[in-house]
Amino acid sequence: MDRGRLGLLLISLDLIASICSWGVFYFLRKIWIENATFSVNEVFYLGMIFIPILWILIYTLQGTYADVRRLYRLKTLNLTFLGTLIGVLLIFFLFLIDDEINGYQQYYTSVLLLFLIQFFFVFIPRIFLISWIVNQIHKRKSGFNTLIIGGSDKAVAIYDEIMGLRKGNGNMIIGFMNLNGVDKVLEERIPYLGHFDDFDGIVEKYDIEEVIIALESSEHDRLKRIVSILELNNVRIKILPDMYDILSGTVSMSNIFGALLIEVNPDPMPVWQVTLKRFIDIMVSLIALVILTPMFIVLAILVRFSSPGPIFFLQERIGKNGKPFQIIKYRTMVVDAEKAGPQLSSSNDPRITKIGRFMRKTRLDEFPQFVNVLKGEMSLVGPRPERQFYIDKIAELEPQFLELTKVRPGITSWGQVKYGYAENVEQMLARMKFDLLYLKNRSLSLDFKIMLYTVLIILKGSGK
Repeated sequence: MDRGRLGLLLISLDLIASICSWGVFYFLRKIWIENATFSVNEVFYLGMIFIPILWILIYTLQGTYADVRRLYRLKTLNLTFLGTLIGVLLIFFLFLIDDEINGYQQYYTSVLLLFLIQFFFVFIPRIFLISWIVNQIHKRKSGFNTLIIGGSDKAVAIYDEIMGLRKGNGNMIIGFMNLNGVDKVLEERIPYLGHFDDFDGIVEKYDIEEVIIALESSEHDRLKRIVSILELNNVRIKILPDMYDILSGTVSMSNIFGALLIEVNPDPMPVWQVTLKRFIDIMVSLIALVILTPMFIVLAILVRFSSPGPIFFLQERIGKNGKPFQIIKYRTMVVDAEKAGPQLSSSNDPRITKIGRFMRKTRLDEFPQFVNVLKGEMSLVGPRPERQFYIDKIAELEPQFLELTKVRPGITSWGQVKYGYAENVEQMLARMKFDLLYLKNRSLSLDFKIMLYTVLIILKGSGK
């Protein structure tokens, strides 16, 4: 069964369990806790409709349904326990706290009863489904289409190790790609799919979900470029650890029966934070566009009379997953400022208008990008979007720059706060280090810190 159908199956099981859970809880609460006669009324029916939806929303925010095949028993237990605890507290404060009671003991008993009923009604079907999925993976009847990059003795060794495991670890090895020559020993085991230059087409053709990099030491200088290209294809990347990784404790294993591999690109931001981040983006942008309307009008007038030309400046930038979009800014330069080709601005750039210089220092020229945020093209916080011209230039010097397009670009960024506007490619590379650091450590708390520093820059007018 594929990923989508398993997700729908688990959602259906949770929905049915949540409906049954609320019905049983309502019945037991009436006859056991309140010593009242059970009767079906409007509250009962509303609960049967909205309470299960609330449970599904909570479990979705947890990331439970993102890829059911990657769940295991202990993780399922943790997700169910935490989700049930959060949901019970929400239901208590939203629906139960206003009920008429004979004493607070009824509150405590009701909360405990709802937790136990919901937990067991949801957990038992889940554990049967997850156990079946795990069993299918262990029998190698199901798993994740995996590609090995490398054609040397190391690639042969990792293939033999995975296939020699007593239980399958989930890697369904489809074939291998090489960087140089083809190892005939490996080709006897699995199909040769082509050279790494054809990677994009092979990922799409074979629906590759995981990649294992098995390179010799002599090829490690190409590793950064390879990883950067792989990450743009949203595949999980695993590499063989060396002894330094093992001794320094950087090896993270979730499957004790699996081969010794390091996952290179785990997303540091949990699913619930990603969802909440997008919600905050939308709400803050809506509020800003409404409350700051008078300021937007004043800025528009100032720009209009600062020099001949339009109020807004539109330019194609590269967004998430390499998708281009039109960024919106207040115009801070004279018209035809780039008639000689793409140019970065400098501190004393004569093309910048007087009001434009002030707007750049206070970041006010970026405010129209709240519209880009609402359209889903940008976020409040994220790496600043660049033009394809400069992305190509920087990627030649530092392939890791391509990793910044994995997430939505932001109105403000760690690099923007720490470094400001870049005047040349070298400065763009220096700013990139901060944005890469942000990418590897993304969290809502870091976003709030960056937004706070951005507000201080706006108030002080200290932007570069």
